[in-house]
This record gives sequence, C-alpha cells and structure tokens, in this order.
Amino acid sequence: MIPDTRLRALLWDVDGTLAETERDGHRVAFNLAFEAHQLPWRWDEAHYGALLAITGGRERLLADMATRADAPGTAGEREALAREVHALKNLRYAELVHDARLPLRPGVAEMIEEARSAGLRQAITTTTSRSNVDALLSVHLGPHWQDHFAAVVCGEDVQRKKPDPEVFVRALKALGIGPLEAVALEDSPGGVAAARAADVPVIVTRSAYFDGATLEGAIAIGPGLHARDGWRPALRGSEGRVTLDDVQAWHAAMDSVSQFG
Repeated sequence: MIPDTRLRALLWDVDGTLAETERDGHRVAFNLAFEAHQLPWRWDEAHYGALLAITGGRERLLADMATRADAPGTAGEREALAREVHALKNLRYAELVHDARLPLRPGVAEMIEEARSAGLRQAITTTTSRSNVDALLSVHLGPHWQDHFAAVVCGEDVQRKKPDPEVFVRALKALGIGPLEAVALEDSPGGVAAARAADVPVIVTRSAYFDGATLEGAIAIGPGLHARDGWRPALRGSEGRVTLDDVQAWHAAMDSVSQFG
C-alpha cells in the first residue's frame, strides 16, 4: 500500500521557532535565578549559545556545572541544585514573557491562523517545559491557546529529549497520522535531527542562535515565515510572507528537495 502523503498537520517547535526566546528569555531568566541563589555564575550570549548544543535547560545547567570548580562536589548535590535553579528560572521566564511580552516571530501567528482556517491540525512538539509553553502562548493566543492545537507534547511527556525522535513519535500517535502527513517547523540541528529520525519532513526557520548552523535533510530552509526572500527552494515573488500554499508545495515536492544543509 502506498502511504498517504497529503499534508494533514503542522508540528511546531517552540523556542527559536515560535519565538526568539532563548537569548532574551531563557538566558536572562537563568541569570536571574543564579542571582537569587547567590551563585556567581552569569551566562553571556556567546556562552549560552554554546550550551544550546545540549537539549533541555536543566541538562544545560548540569553540563555547565560539570565545568565549574565552584559547583557542588557530588553529582547528587549538583542535581538537587539544578532542580531548584531550573524551577526558579521557569518562574522568572514566565514573568519575563508576561512583562516584556516577548513577541512571536513574524509570520508565526498568521501561519497558525491560516492552517487553522484551512482545517489542518496542529501540534506543539517541544522538549521545553509545559509551563514555559503556557507562559508564552497564553500571552499571544490567550488563556485557551490549547484550542489551536490537537496535541501538545512537552518535555515532561518524554523520557528522551531532542535529538531523540520521541517527541515526534508521541505527537504523531496522538494525531493518528503517519510521519509523511506532517511537516515539522524547527530552527536547530537537534530539532531537525529529531524530526528526520521520526521520518517527518521538516522546514527550517533559522533563528538567532542557529543562523549559521549546518542543517541537513530539510525540505526547505529560510530566514523566517515573515519573508519570501532567502528561501531554498526559492519562492516566487518577493513581497509578503510564507503562506500555507508554500508549505504545501514544499511538502508535495519533498522527495526532490529534501537535501538542504
């Protein structure tokens, strides 16, 4: 039997894809949590960018502590401190999102609404925490933001974070569709690797921290959903944003274009 390859769902990553939250949200919140715990650590933009090679905020913190002479001496003590700092960081992040109203990336809200109007199902596929997703989307989509999504898979829902494909496997199961019936929207090497490991076609909207990263196997790569210039494969016309028709065209041609790095 030939698998159904009609596009039925969009699978949205959050940090870096829905919004540029890493540099101006999570990083700042970590520094506020360090200060509150009277820890002398501060993550500048470059150091945090390097830590993004590790998926998961608590995991990044543990990796950073492993390099610090002033971190707790035992693995158990570091784990306990990481849990405390990460919990406070998530609270500070929610406050930052609410107070500063960190924006969605241009074109994102329009694509979500266009897909919703067209009857495409949508899912959140992230390994950040559910509280972080709620903090961001309740500001921009309202308290009933989950009504926009047929499935929401977050860090608490998986045992293995990206680049492991578990988040996508769970989302596809919840949606009741095959991997070729979806498109994942991602910004990072780990996210792209996770989607491809689940056989889900992926579109890359490059983010601030991964603007120059090598990203292989995507059906399209570009600067963001707000612009038609700079995409591979190229889009017709230079005015306006990326539309659902463009996404569907990339998806329909995926066998011939899934080669960009």
